[in-house]
Amino acid sequence: MSVPVFPNYIDGQWVTGETFENRNPANIDEVVGLFVRGTPADIEAAAEAAQAALPGWASLPGPARGAYLYRVAEILEAELDQISEEMTREEGKTLPEAKAEVRRSINIFRYYAGEGARLNGLLVPSERPRVHMFALRKPIGVCGLITPWNFPSAIPAWKLAPALICGNTVVIKPATAAPLSAWRIVEACHKAGIPKGVVNFVAGPGNTLGEALVNAKPVRAISFTGSCKVGNLLHEQASRRKLRIQLEMGGKNPTIVLADCDLELAVENVVNGAFASTGQKCTATSRAIVEEAIYDRFLKALVERTKQLKVGNGLEPGVDVGPAVDEAQLETDLRYIEIGRKEAGEPLVGGYRLTGGQYDKGYFVAPTIFADVTPDMTIAQEEIFGPILAVMRAKDFEDALRIAHSVPYGLSASIQTRNLSRVFEFIYAMEAGLVTVNLPSAGVEYQLPFGGTKESSFGPKEQGPAALDFYSDYKTVYIRY
Repeated sequence: MSVPVFPNYIDGQWVTGETFENRNPANIDEVVGLFVRGTPADIEAAAEAAQAALPGWASLPGPARGAYLYRVAEILEAELDQISEEMTREEGKTLPEAKAEVRRSINIFRYYAGEGARLNGLLVPSERPRVHMFALRKPIGVCGLITPWNFPSAIPAWKLAPALICGNTVVIKPATAAPLSAWRIVEACHKAGIPKGVVNFVAGPGNTLGEALVNAKPVRAISFTGSCKVGNLLHEQASRRKLRIQLEMGGKNPTIVLADCDLELAVENVVNGAFASTGQKCTATSRAIVEEAIYDRFLKALVERTKQLKVGNGLEPGVDVGPAVDEAQLETDLRYIEIGRKEAGEPLVGGYRLTGGQYDKGYFVAPTIFADVTPDMTIAQEEIFGPILAVMRAKDFEDALRIAHSVPYGLSASIQTRNLSRVFEFIYAMEAGLVTVNLPSAGVEYQLPFGGTKESSFGPKEQGPAALDFYSDYKTVYIRY
């Protein structure tokens, strides 16, 4: 069977060229597709096309732009099963997780399509007689979108949809590890009839294309999701050009487990937060901070529940945990496991690469738990982005909060408790952009702002109505009559 080739999309045309492989991390014998390797010249051409398309797109009424986004949602919905299966094959997450993500992308497009009729500005009274004044939203121009591999459909959707509804044109650069899901969204934009040049797609290596995108003359804004290292580099480059920039980066997210919690629910929430999507979420639970009074009981139940997880190809029914996305992430996971062994001793469960049978063809790591981890340990400080959980002991709530705050990150955090006072103390004191109560630390909806604090994020928040603040500016008008 021939391997499909997925070209880049520039100025309404599918552009071919030299290709790179996208392989299935659960079965590296399978090439999911060949993607055209973009060049800095392709980025420049895409940015110029977006600039040329900007006046026409920006001049469309918001509801008319929304109509296009509704059509994109309809196209994605009609192809949901295919796109979901492709996501599992390219990224490794289980098929139910992939389907939930594609549905989320569909809902995101519908949500922002509706915003086309609600692009509100400001209307306020003047201090002067016979003066009418107001402010209206206007697009900021060409936006460069750099998206990661771990949510290869939802993150492109939550950047692209608000950018378009505000009247901007875009160049999107997806992660090379999982470009197909973003490609399908761009294909849906093409099928929906979005005018040429409004949406452009260039795949390829992030180091060269990211730099080209941030330095492309027409680009006025950059939205990036990825590592702190790359985000900080982009910030430096964008600052030289005074570009608007939005960065969503790393996390080392805690779940605080208090003695009065529903123990069974707390265990399920920690297992879900730590090991769903193979721990490859920026909001994943990587630290479980457990009150001393229930530490041993909680740890025993946590280990037993983790042992029940089934690891395998995400297309197979009953699989809970898929593979690492690629060989580099597998090596990162295994490296941190060895660091954990030196720091905290032998893990209570997992701690190795799975081998034999189907495992030999994929990048599978057993879900791993280290106990009695202290805040100064590497595995308690650095983001791993894999199925590795550090369990930490706290004397009480105040001590747990201190431990939770002992990292440079502040993306998400969770607490497991029945104590309403502790809930509100946690909500107001926790240094995180997203907090959950009696839920996993991972798992967000599109209707509310998303983003972190400290080293996790920079710039305006994503999703919900807050996204419109990044992708639009105000034009203020005064009229004397």
